[in-house]
Amino acid sequence: MAGEPIKAAADTFPRLAAHHAAVRPGKPAVREKDLGIWQTWTWKQAVEEIYAIAAGLAELGFKRGDNLAIIGDNRPRLYWSMCAAQCLGGVPVPMYQDAVAAEMVFVLQDAGIRYAVVEDQEQVDKLLEVRDQCPALEHILYDDPRGLHHYAAAGLRRLDEVQATGRARNRDHPEFIAGEVAKGSPDDVAIMLYTSGTTGKPKGVEVAHGALIFAASGGVGFDKLTADEEILSYLPMAWVGDNLFSYAQALVAGFTINCPESGDTVMTDLREIGPTYYFAPPRVFENLLTQVLIRMEDAGALKRRMFQYFMEVARRCGAEILDGKPVAFKDRLLYALGGVLIYGPLRNVLGMSRIRVAYTAGAAIGPDLFRFYRSIGINLKQLYGSTETCAYVCLQPDGKIRLDTVGIPAPGVEVKIAGNGEVLVRSGAMLKEYYKRPDATAESIDAEGYFHTGDAGFLDDGQLKIIDRAKDVGKMAGGAMYAPNYIENKLKFFPHIKEAVAFGNGRERVCAFINIDMGSVGNWAERRGIAYSGYTDLAQKAEVYALIRECVEQANAELARDAMLADSQVHRFIILHKELDPDDDELTRTRKVRRGFIAEKYAVLIDALYSDKTSQFIETLVKFEDGRRGTVAADLKIGEANVFPADVRKAA
Repeated sequence: MAGEPIKAAADTFPRLAAHHAAVRPGKPAVREKDLGIWQTWTWKQAVEEIYAIAAGLAELGFKRGDNLAIIGDNRPRLYWSMCAAQCLGGVPVPMYQDAVAAEMVFVLQDAGIRYAVVEDQEQVDKLLEVRDQCPALEHILYDDPRGLHHYAAAGLRRLDEVQATGRARNRDHPEFIAGEVAKGSPDDVAIMLYTSGTTGKPKGVEVAHGALIFAASGGVGFDKLTADEEILSYLPMAWVGDNLFSYAQALVAGFTINCPESGDTVMTDLREIGPTYYFAPPRVFENLLTQVLIRMEDAGALKRRMFQYFMEVARRCGAEILDGKPVAFKDRLLYALGGVLIYGPLRNVLGMSRIRVAYTAGAAIGPDLFRFYRSIGINLKQLYGSTETCAYVCLQPDGKIRLDTVGIPAPGVEVKIAGNGEVLVRSGAMLKEYYKRPDATAESIDAEGYFHTGDAGFLDDGQLKIIDRAKDVGKMAGGAMYAPNYIENKLKFFPHIKEAVAFGNGRERVCAFINIDMGSVGNWAERRGIAYSGYTDLAQKAEVYALIRECVEQANAELARDAMLADSQVHRFIILHKELDPDDDELTRTRKVRRGFIAEKYAVLIDALYSDKTSQFIETLVKFEDGRRGTVAADLKIGEANVFPADVRKAA
C-alpha cells in the first residue's frame, strides 16, 4: 500500500473517506477504548456513521456554509461529526475541551455557532451556562448520555437520535449525501481553527480542503507513511497538530487512528496500541522524561548506576547510530548491550517500541531533550509550522537530523528570510483567510503571497533555525541578543522545572520565574523527609531553592558556551507560589506563555528581581475548576544563581 496514489477526484475529505471505504472497506479506520475494551470501526462502517450524522444534521436544518462546534476529548463520533459537516459543505470548528465556559463565548459568538456536537455532560453544562450570551446556539448534540437523562433544555439531543433520523433519511433518499459530497470543492473551507491568542483575541483561521490535503500528502510522501500505520489520537482536536496528523493524514493515507479511554489512561493505552507513528508537543516529551527520571530515583543503587552508565553511552553515540553514521566498534557493542538492558525496556515503558516516525512541534524543543529520545533509539524529529500553514513548513529528513534546526522546507514549500530576520512562507498549504478579519489577512500575507510567520530565524546550510518569536527577540542593555524561549527551554529540560518565564529585554541581566514540577520535586522531597502541605509550601522550602539553583546554574554553564546567548545567563530567580495556569489566563490552551499578561500581573515580582530585595510578598487571584475564585498569598524568596565569566564562555 506504500505510495498508493489517491484518485484525482478524492480532493475533499468526504471524498477521501469514500475512497477508503471503497478500496479498503474491512480495514480498521478508528478504534476507541471503552470500559477497558477496544472497539473497532472499519472504513466502511466509519463512512456509514459519517453519512448518518450528516443526514441527521441536514434534518435539523444544517446547510452549506454553517459552522459546527466540536467540543470534547478525541472520540470517533466527534471526528465523524467533523467529516459529516464537511459532507454538507459546512465547517467544523473544534474548541478546546478544557476551556472554561466563559472562554468559549468568544468563539461561539465570533463563529455564529448554531449547532454544536459535544462529548458529555461537562461540555453540555458549559454551553447551557453561556447560552444566554450566545443566542444563535440552537442545537446541542451530545455523544455520552451519562448524567443527562433528565436534562430538558431546548435543542438538546442525543447524537444517537440524530444518527437514527439520518439513517432513516439515507434509506429513503440514498442519493442525498452522495449528491452533497459531489458539490464539494477543494477550495471550500474544510475547518476553522482558532489561534491560541497569546497577545489578544483568537482569530479564526479558515483552511481549505485543498490546503490541508496538500500538507497531509506532502508529509505522507516525505515519511513514506502507509495505510498500515497506527497513531494514538489524544491531543486537543482544536489544535492544528491533531487535525493534520489524526484527521488529514489518516484520510490521505488510510491509516488507523486510536482514541484513548481518557486522559488518565493515555500511557496505558499507548503501550497497548504500540503506535508506529506518533506526534506530541515538547511538553508531553518533557513530562514523559520527568516520569522516567522519577522512577529511576526510586530504583535500587545498582539499577541507577546501570541506567546512568548506559545513558552516558547513549548520549555519546545513540543518535549517531540511529542516523546510520559511523561509530567506534566498542561504543556500538556497548550500545547494543544497553539496548537489551536499558533502552529497549525504556521504549516499552514509554509505549514507543514500534514507533517508526515520531514528531514534535508547537513550541521549540530543547536540544538536550531532543537528543535524549533519539539517543535511546526513538526516531523523534521536529517539524515547523503554524495553524495558518497547516503545521507544514519544514520537516527533518531521516539521516540528516540536526538538534538545532527544524529541518528543510517541506515538499512544495518556499521559505525565505525577510530583512528583519522574520521567516516568510509560501505554499499550497496556507490559510484561505482569517474569519471576518480581512485586515488581519492582508497584514499576514504580503503582495507576493508569502505568509509572515512572526518567527525570527535563519537558514543554515539549507536547514531552518528558529531563534524565537520575532516580537520576543530583543537585546540586553549591553547590545547582546536576548531570546527568552531559548533560555526557558534550557531550564525546562530539568525534570524539577515544569515552566519558566525569562525577563531581560533592555536590561543589564536576565531574571526568571520558575514553576517547579510537583511530581518530581514532591518525590525528591519525600525521599529526603522534607514535609510540606502543598505546592506553595514546597516551592518556598530552602532545600527546594537550593535544588532549583543547581538546575539554573547548569543551564547557565551551557548558555556560557553559546556565543550568541552567553550574556543571557540567569542571575536571579523566583519560584512562583502557584502554577501558571490557562484558567488564570497565564498560559494559552496549548500551554504557550502569555508574556505580556504575566509581566503585567506579576510586575511587583519583576521589580523585586531587579532590585536589591531578597523576598517579595504577593497575593494572587486564582480560579478554581468549579468556577470559584480565591487568593493565594506568599512571601516569595529571591534566589541568586552563579554566572560564568568570559573565559569560561569561550570553552569548547
